[in-house]
Amino acid sequence: MKNHFELRIPPGQTKERLDTYLTKHIENATRNKVQEAIRVGEVFVNGKITKVSYAVQPNDLIEIHLSRPEPPEVKAEEIPLSIVHEDDYLLVVNKPAGMVTHPAYKNYSGTLVNALMHHSKKLSQLHKEEDREFDIVRPGIVHRLDKDTSGLLVVAKDETTHQKLAKQFAAKTSEREYNAIVWGRFKQKSGVIDAPLGRSKSDRKKVAVTADGKHAVTEYEVIEQFDYLALVRLHLRTGRTHQIRVHLAHIHHPVFGDETYGGREIVVGGLEGKKKAEVKNLLDMMPRQALHAKKLGFVHPAKKEMMRFESELPDDMLAVLKCLQK
Repeated sequence: MKNHFELRIPPGQTKERLDTYLTKHIENATRNKVQEAIRVGEVFVNGKITKVSYAVQPNDLIEIHLSRPEPPEVKAEEIPLSIVHEDDYLLVVNKPAGMVTHPAYKNYSGTLVNALMHHSKKLSQLHKEEDREFDIVRPGIVHRLDKDTSGLLVVAKDETTHQKLAKQFAAKTSEREYNAIVWGRFKQKSGVIDAPLGRSKSDRKKVAVTADGKHAVTEYEVIEQFDYLALVRLHLRTGRTHQIRVHLAHIHHPVFGDETYGGREIVVGGLEGKKKAEVKNLLDMMPRQALHAKKLGFVHPAKKEMMRFESELPDDMLAVLKCLQK
């Protein structure tokens, strides 16, 4: 099977070898795989086959057809889990920051799925055909959190439970609340961000607000406003990849510490001297995006009763808040 990509080189792009550019901008691509695809005629620039050494130009349209790698076997691993709730049908776990939810390219071990497979012999094998990555089945995974986002996840033990939970998430009848520390001072205490999201045209590893993207809506409310940062509460009306992070960056309040979407840059003016040193210290304390899935609620598929769970903010976010509150 092959993956198909289309990239438009943005205006202002400096000259760069085609293979180097594609390796940087295609998720899960290796230089060897890209070079081989170019050599066998699976990469087209403006509709024509070209060479590995071709220097990309602004506004070039690149079409790529890359073969999927064969995935290794996913194995159970003895990794500690923070289990908030468990019964015969499901588990609720508190995922730490730094743990990948499921195996994928370059992350075939050390994931939440590897830990779950060791913990329980009974996990749903359901997965969406159109949402498969490298043909890996994701045992029990109903919804995901980014690697560096901490917080609550529900895991299904059987296919029926999985389907019923997935319907709640798709219909947005489940309850999910996130907390984030973000840059800037808000003019309004609450608001709604309504902006379509899709893969970035210039960098496939990123999500961006695009006119032809999928409908995406995020609600926010300021819990506590500090000098140049704020603690906010967030609810998702839709569930797109990187939605919270991209939406907040879009309104110029990127998640603090988020390297991908501008959260490790000083985006507030006037921070000099001691304030600038303070920011550096806080960034050192927060080596990832300050985003936590704090609350989770859903109707139990078998028991038919509403279940709600809440997890405390992790130590790194609490440490930043403690400094800000001083």
